[in-house]
Amino acid sequence: MAKSNCGGKRSRPNLPHLYARLRRCSTRQRLAVCCFMSELVNGSPVAAIIDRLAREHMSCPRCASRRFCRHGFASGLQRYRCRDCARTFNGLTGTPLARLRLKHKWLAYCDCLRDAACTVKSAAEKVAVHPNTSFRWRHRFLQWAKLDRPASLQGIAEAEETFLLESEKGKKQLTRAPRKRGGVAGKGGISDQLVNIVVARDRSGATIDFIAGRGVLKASALHTHLLPKLQRDVMLVTDANAAYRAFSRGAGIDHQAVNLRQGVRKRMHGKLAIHVQNVNAYHSRFKSWLRHFNGVATRYLDNYLGWRWAIDMGRIASAEGFLRAALCGFQRPRSLSTTTQR
Repeated sequence: MAKSNCGGKRSRPNLPHLYARLRRCSTRQRLAVCCFMSELVNGSPVAAIIDRLAREHMSCPRCASRRFCRHGFASGLQRYRCRDCARTFNGLTGTPLARLRLKHKWLAYCDCLRDAACTVKSAAEKVAVHPNTSFRWRHRFLQWAKLDRPASLQGIAEAEETFLLESEKGKKQLTRAPRKRGGVAGKGGISDQLVNIVVARDRSGATIDFIAGRGVLKASALHTHLLPKLQRDVMLVTDANAAYRAFSRGAGIDHQAVNLRQGVRKRMHGKLAIHVQNVNAYHSRFKSWLRHFNGVATRYLDNYLGWRWAIDMGRIASAEGFLRAALCGFQRPRSLSTTTQR
Protein backbone atom coordinates (compact mmCIF):
# COMPACT_ATOMS: atom_id res chain seq x y z
CA MET A 1 0.00 0.00 0.00
CA ALA A 2 1.38 3.37 -1.02
CA LYS A 3 2.17 5.81 1.72
CA SER A 4 0.01 8.89 2.00
CA ASN A 5 1.60 12.27 1.38
CA CYS A 6 -1.00 14.16 3.38
CA GLY A 7 0.67 16.60 5.72
CA GLY A 8 4.12 15.80 4.40
CA LYS A 9 6.28 16.75 1.49
CA ARG A 10 5.09 16.21 -2.08
CA SER A 11 6.52 13.17 -3.85
CA ARG A 12 9.02 13.84 -6.61
CA PRO A 13 7.90 13.05 -10.16
CA ASN A 14 9.32 9.94 -11.82
CA LEU A 15 11.73 11.78 -14.13
CA PRO A 16 13.20 8.72 -15.90
CA HIS A 17 9.67 7.59 -16.79
CA LEU A 18 8.89 11.13 -18.04
CA TYR A 19 12.07 11.23 -20.15
CA ALA A 20 11.21 7.86 -21.69
CA ARG A 21 7.76 9.09 -22.69
CA LEU A 22 9.23 12.26 -24.22
CA ARG A 23 11.55 10.16 -26.39
CA ARG A 24 8.50 8.43 -27.85
CA CYS A 25 6.89 11.76 -28.82
CA SER A 26 6.95 13.11 -32.35
CA THR A 27 8.97 16.19 -33.27
CA ARG A 28 5.84 18.34 -33.26
CA GLN A 29 4.86 17.09 -29.81
CA ARG A 30 8.36 17.76 -28.48
CA LEU A 31 8.22 21.34 -29.79
CA ALA A 32 4.87 21.83 -28.03
CA VAL A 33 6.42 20.56 -24.79
CA CYS A 34 9.37 22.93 -25.24
CA CYS A 35 7.03 25.89 -25.67
CA PHE A 36 5.03 24.85 -22.61
CA MET A 37 8.16 24.46 -20.45
CA SER A 38 9.54 27.79 -21.70
CA GLU A 39 6.40 29.54 -20.47
CA LEU A 40 6.62 27.75 -17.12
CA VAL A 41 10.25 28.75 -16.60
CA ASN A 42 10.35 32.21 -18.17
CA GLY A 43 6.72 33.25 -17.90
CA SER A 44 4.36 33.92 -20.82
CA PRO A 45 6.00 36.39 -23.24
CA VAL A 46 2.57 37.70 -24.26
CA ALA A 47 1.60 38.37 -20.63
CA ALA A 48 4.92 40.19 -20.13
CA ILE A 49 4.26 42.40 -23.18
CA ILE A 50 0.72 43.17 -22.02
CA ASP A 51 1.88 44.08 -18.52
CA ARG A 52 4.71 46.26 -19.84
CA LEU A 53 2.36 48.15 -22.19
CA ALA A 54 -0.17 48.54 -19.39
CA ARG A 55 2.42 50.34 -17.28
CA GLU A 56 3.32 52.63 -20.18
CA HIS A 57 -0.09 53.49 -21.64
CA MET A 58 -2.99 52.35 -19.50
CA SER A 59 -5.46 54.35 -17.47
CA CYS A 60 -8.72 53.38 -15.79
CA PRO A 61 -11.28 52.51 -18.51
CA ARG A 62 -14.11 54.05 -16.48
CA CYS A 63 -12.74 57.38 -15.18
CA ALA A 64 -9.40 57.68 -17.06
CA SER A 65 -7.53 58.00 -13.77
CA ARG A 66 -3.89 56.98 -13.59
CA ARG A 67 -4.06 56.27 -9.87
CA PHE A 68 -4.36 52.51 -9.58
CA CYS A 69 -2.61 49.65 -7.83
CA ARG A 70 -2.00 45.98 -8.44
CA HIS A 71 -4.95 43.76 -7.55
CA GLY A 72 -4.02 40.11 -7.98
CA PHE A 73 -3.90 37.90 -11.06
CA ALA A 74 -6.58 36.34 -13.27
CA SER A 75 -6.15 34.27 -16.47
CA GLY A 76 -2.41 34.75 -16.26
CA LEU A 77 -2.64 38.57 -16.34
CA GLN A 78 -1.95 41.17 -13.70
CA ARG A 79 -5.14 42.94 -12.60
CA TYR A 80 -5.36 46.51 -11.32
CA ARG A 81 -7.76 48.44 -9.13
CA CYS A 82 -8.50 52.13 -9.63
CA ARG A 83 -8.03 54.18 -6.46
CA ASP A 84 -10.63 56.73 -7.60
CA CYS A 85 -13.61 54.65 -8.77
CA ALA A 86 -12.62 51.17 -7.44
CA ARG A 87 -12.99 49.61 -10.92
CA THR A 88 -10.82 46.54 -11.52
CA PHE A 89 -9.28 45.83 -14.93
CA ASN A 90 -6.28 44.30 -16.67
CA GLY A 91 -3.95 45.29 -19.50
CA LEU A 92 -6.43 44.12 -22.17
CA THR A 93 -9.47 46.03 -20.89
CA GLY A 94 -10.56 48.60 -23.46
CA THR A 95 -8.31 47.20 -26.20
CA PRO A 96 -9.43 45.32 -29.34
CA LEU A 97 -7.99 42.11 -27.84
CA ALA A 98 -10.11 42.13 -24.69
CA ARG A 99 -11.68 38.76 -23.82
CA LEU A 100 -9.80 36.86 -26.52
CA ARG A 101 -8.40 33.51 -25.42
CA LEU A 102 -5.32 31.43 -26.27
CA LYS A 103 -2.94 34.30 -25.56
CA HIS A 104 0.08 32.00 -25.89
CA LYS A 105 -0.66 31.77 -29.64
CA TRP A 106 -0.94 35.49 -30.32
CA LEU A 107 2.70 36.08 -31.23
CA ALA A 108 2.62 33.20 -33.72
CA TYR A 109 -0.56 34.65 -35.22
CA CYS A 110 0.98 38.13 -35.45
CA ASP A 111 3.83 36.55 -37.36
CA CYS A 112 1.26 35.19 -39.83
CA LEU A 113 -0.23 38.67 -40.29
CA ARG A 114 3.20 39.99 -41.25
CA ASP A 115 3.01 37.68 -44.27
CA ALA A 116 1.29 39.67 -47.01
CA ALA A 117 -0.34 36.59 -48.56
CA CYS A 118 -1.48 34.81 -45.39
CA THR A 119 -5.13 33.74 -45.65
CA VAL A 120 -7.52 32.92 -42.83
CA LYS A 121 -7.21 29.17 -43.38
CA SER A 122 -3.42 29.13 -43.73
CA ALA A 123 -3.01 31.17 -40.54
CA ALA A 124 -5.40 28.82 -38.72
CA GLU A 125 -3.33 25.81 -39.80
CA LYS A 126 -0.04 27.39 -38.77
CA VAL A 127 -1.27 28.43 -35.32
CA ALA A 128 -3.55 25.40 -34.77
CA VAL A 129 -6.81 27.27 -34.19
CA HIS A 130 -10.22 27.04 -35.85
CA PRO A 131 -10.67 29.13 -39.05
CA ASN A 132 -13.49 31.07 -37.33
CA THR A 133 -11.05 31.98 -34.56
CA SER A 134 -8.45 32.99 -37.14
CA PHE A 135 -10.97 35.28 -38.86
CA ARG A 136 -12.06 36.87 -35.57
CA TRP A 137 -8.44 37.41 -34.50
CA ARG A 138 -7.53 38.97 -37.85
CA HIS A 139 -10.01 41.81 -37.50
CA ARG A 140 -9.34 42.31 -33.81
CA PHE A 141 -5.61 42.63 -34.48
CA LEU A 142 -6.20 44.95 -37.46
CA GLN A 143 -8.48 47.45 -35.72
CA TRP A 144 -5.51 49.68 -34.85
CA ALA A 145 -4.59 49.93 -38.56
CA LYS A 146 -7.61 52.04 -39.46
CA LEU A 147 -6.18 54.95 -37.48
CA ASP A 148 -2.48 54.38 -38.12
CA ARG A 149 -1.94 57.03 -40.77
CA PRO A 150 0.39 60.01 -41.21
CA ALA A 151 -0.85 63.26 -39.71
CA SER A 152 -0.69 65.14 -43.03
CA LEU A 153 0.57 65.11 -46.61
CA GLN A 154 3.04 67.71 -47.78
CA GLY A 155 4.86 68.85 -50.89
CA ILE A 156 3.37 67.19 -53.97
CA ALA A 157 0.45 64.91 -53.11
CA GLU A 158 -1.03 62.63 -55.75
CA ALA A 159 -4.66 61.55 -55.40
CA GLU A 160 -6.84 59.24 -57.42
CA GLU A 161 -9.77 56.92 -56.84
CA THR A 162 -10.04 53.21 -57.50
CA PHE A 163 -13.14 51.00 -57.38
CA LEU A 164 -14.08 47.62 -55.92
CA LEU A 165 -17.33 45.78 -56.38
CA GLU A 166 -19.43 46.10 -53.22
CA SER A 167 -19.44 42.83 -51.29
CA GLU A 168 -21.94 41.68 -48.67
CA LYS A 169 -19.86 38.60 -47.92
CA GLY A 170 -20.79 37.06 -44.58
CA LYS A 171 -24.25 38.63 -44.32
CA LYS A 172 -27.15 36.27 -43.66
CA GLN A 173 -29.62 38.49 -45.53
CA LEU A 174 -28.52 40.20 -48.74
CA THR A 175 -30.03 43.44 -50.03
CA ARG A 176 -29.66 42.18 -53.62
CA ALA A 177 -29.67 38.95 -55.59
CA PRO A 178 -26.58 36.79 -54.84
CA ARG A 179 -23.73 36.81 -57.35
CA LYS A 180 -21.88 33.66 -58.35
CA ARG A 181 -18.21 33.69 -57.32
CA GLY A 182 -18.16 37.45 -56.82
CA GLY A 183 -19.62 38.18 -60.24
CA VAL A 184 -19.77 41.58 -61.89
CA ALA A 185 -21.80 44.71 -61.34
CA GLY A 186 -25.33 44.63 -62.67
CA LYS A 187 -25.00 48.19 -63.96
CA GLY A 188 -22.51 49.51 -66.46
CA GLY A 189 -19.98 52.26 -65.77
CA ILE A 190 -19.34 53.76 -62.35
CA SER A 191 -22.53 52.85 -60.51
CA ASP A 192 -23.63 52.71 -56.90
CA GLN A 193 -22.65 49.02 -56.87
CA LEU A 194 -18.98 50.03 -56.80
CA VAL A 195 -17.13 51.16 -53.66
CA ASN A 196 -15.09 54.31 -54.28
CA ILE A 197 -11.67 54.24 -52.58
CA VAL A 198 -9.57 57.40 -52.71
CA VAL A 199 -5.82 57.11 -52.13
CA ALA A 200 -3.67 60.22 -51.65
CA ARG A 201 0.09 59.80 -51.46
CA ASP A 202 2.88 62.37 -51.33
CA ARG A 203 6.32 61.90 -52.85
CA SER A 204 7.80 60.82 -49.50
CA GLY A 205 5.49 57.78 -49.37
CA ALA A 206 3.04 59.06 -46.72
CA THR A 207 -0.37 57.68 -47.66
CA ILE A 208 -3.97 58.57 -46.80
CA ASP A 209 -6.83 56.35 -47.97
CA PHE A 210 -10.55 56.38 -47.29
CA ILE A 211 -13.84 55.08 -48.63
CA ALA A 212 -15.59 57.95 -50.40
CA GLY A 213 -18.96 56.25 -50.72
CA ARG A 214 -20.52 54.46 -53.67
CA GLY A 215 -20.24 55.37 -57.33
CA VAL A 216 -18.96 58.66 -58.71
CA LEU A 217 -16.60 60.72 -56.53
CA LYS A 218 -18.08 63.85 -55.00
CA ALA A 219 -16.24 66.97 -53.85
CA SER A 220 -18.05 66.84 -50.48
CA ALA A 221 -16.32 63.53 -49.66
CA LEU A 222 -12.94 65.11 -50.38
CA HIS A 223 -13.74 68.07 -48.12
CA THR A 224 -14.70 65.67 -45.32
CA HIS A 225 -11.87 63.13 -45.52
CA LEU A 226 -8.98 64.59 -47.53
CA LEU A 227 -8.86 68.31 -46.66
CA PRO A 228 -7.97 67.80 -42.93
CA LYS A 229 -4.94 65.74 -44.04
CA LEU A 230 -3.47 68.29 -46.48
CA GLN A 231 -1.08 71.05 -45.52
CA ARG A 232 -2.08 74.45 -46.82
CA ASP A 233 0.92 74.76 -49.16
CA VAL A 234 0.50 71.31 -50.71
CA MET A 235 0.25 70.84 -54.48
CA LEU A 236 -2.51 68.35 -55.30
CA VAL A 237 -1.93 66.33 -58.47
CA THR A 238 -4.86 64.31 -59.83
CA ASP A 239 -6.46 63.13 -63.04
CA ALA A 240 -9.02 65.28 -64.85
CA ASN A 241 -11.96 64.33 -62.62
CA ALA A 242 -14.12 67.43 -62.07
CA ALA A 243 -14.59 66.59 -58.38
CA TYR A 244 -10.92 67.29 -57.65
CA ARG A 245 -11.10 70.59 -59.50
CA ALA A 246 -14.18 71.70 -57.55
CA PHE A 247 -12.63 70.56 -54.28
CA SER A 248 -9.34 72.40 -54.87
CA ARG A 249 -11.11 75.59 -55.90
CA GLY A 250 -13.30 75.55 -52.79
CA ALA A 251 -10.41 74.69 -50.44
CA GLY A 252 -7.94 77.16 -51.99
CA ILE A 253 -5.37 74.44 -52.76
CA ASP A 254 -2.94 74.49 -55.67
CA HIS A 255 -4.19 71.86 -58.13
CA GLN A 256 -2.55 70.31 -61.18
CA ALA A 257 -4.19 67.67 -63.37
CA VAL A 258 -3.12 65.19 -66.03
CA ASN A 259 -5.68 64.01 -68.56
CA LEU A 260 -5.20 60.26 -68.60
CA ARG A 261 -8.04 59.70 -71.06
CA GLN A 262 -6.16 61.69 -73.68
CA GLY A 263 -3.03 59.62 -73.06
CA VAL A 264 -1.22 62.29 -71.03
CA ARG A 265 0.50 60.41 -68.19
CA LYS A 266 3.19 62.94 -67.38
CA ARG A 267 3.90 66.60 -68.01
CA MET A 268 6.23 69.23 -66.63
CA HIS A 269 5.17 72.19 -64.51
CA GLY A 270 8.34 74.27 -64.42
CA LYS A 271 10.88 71.85 -62.95
CA LEU A 272 8.22 69.67 -61.31
CA ALA A 273 7.03 66.40 -62.83
CA ILE A 274 3.23 66.23 -62.77
CA HIS A 275 1.91 62.64 -62.75
CA VAL A 276 -0.08 60.19 -60.64
CA GLN A 277 2.16 57.17 -61.21
CA ASN A 278 3.01 56.72 -57.51
CA VAL A 279 -0.61 56.44 -56.44
CA ASN A 280 -1.46 54.23 -59.44
CA ALA A 281 1.36 51.86 -58.46
CA TYR A 282 -0.05 51.73 -54.95
CA HIS A 283 -3.48 50.85 -56.39
CA SER A 284 -1.90 48.02 -58.34
CA ARG A 285 -0.11 46.59 -55.30
CA PHE A 286 -3.26 46.82 -53.18
CA LYS A 287 -5.52 45.05 -55.69
CA SER A 288 -2.96 42.35 -56.50
CA TRP A 289 -2.57 41.63 -52.79
CA LEU A 290 -6.33 41.66 -52.19
CA ARG A 291 -6.88 38.84 -54.71
CA HIS A 292 -5.25 36.38 -52.28
CA PHE A 293 -8.33 36.61 -50.05
CA ASN A 294 -10.92 35.65 -52.69
CA GLY A 295 -13.21 38.55 -51.94
CA VAL A 296 -13.31 40.96 -49.01
CA ALA A 297 -16.50 42.14 -47.34
CA THR A 298 -17.01 45.88 -47.76
CA ARG A 299 -17.61 46.34 -44.03
CA TYR A 300 -14.04 45.12 -43.35
CA LEU A 301 -12.40 47.09 -46.15
CA ASP A 302 -10.99 49.74 -43.78
CA ASN A 303 -9.02 47.04 -41.98
CA TYR A 304 -7.50 45.76 -45.21
CA LEU A 305 -6.57 49.26 -46.34
CA GLY A 306 -4.69 49.78 -43.08
CA TRP A 307 -3.09 46.33 -43.25
CA ARG A 308 -1.82 46.96 -46.79
CA TRP A 309 -0.33 50.31 -45.79
CA ALA A 310 1.42 48.78 -42.78
CA ILE A 311 2.95 46.09 -45.01
CA ASP A 312 3.83 48.51 -47.81
CA MET A 313 5.61 50.95 -45.52
CA GLY A 314 7.26 48.32 -43.31
CA ARG A 315 5.53 49.67 -40.25
CA ILE A 316 5.63 46.34 -38.42
CA ALA A 317 9.07 44.76 -38.30
CA SER A 318 8.33 41.93 -35.84
CA ALA A 319 5.50 39.89 -34.36
CA GLU A 320 5.99 41.66 -31.03
CA GLY A 321 5.70 45.03 -32.79
CA PHE A 322 2.44 43.96 -34.40
CA LEU A 323 1.09 42.86 -31.02
CA ARG A 324 2.14 46.12 -29.39
CA ALA A 325 0.33 48.09 -32.13
CA ALA A 326 -2.82 45.98 -31.76
CA LEU A 327 -2.84 46.64 -28.01
CA CYS A 328 -2.06 50.34 -27.77
CA GLY A 329 -2.83 51.74 -31.21
CA PHE A 330 -5.88 53.58 -29.89
CA GLN A 331 -4.42 54.67 -26.59
CA ARG A 332 -2.60 57.87 -25.80
CA PRO A 333 0.80 57.25 -24.21
CA ARG A 334 0.73 57.86 -20.50
CA SER A 335 3.17 57.11 -17.75
CA LEU A 336 1.96 55.45 -14.60
CA SER A 337 2.30 57.24 -11.33
CA THR A 338 4.16 55.83 -8.39
CA THR A 339 0.83 54.70 -6.92
CA THR A 340 0.93 51.61 -9.12
CA GLN A 341 3.27 50.05 -6.58
CA ARG A 342 1.53 48.30 -3.76
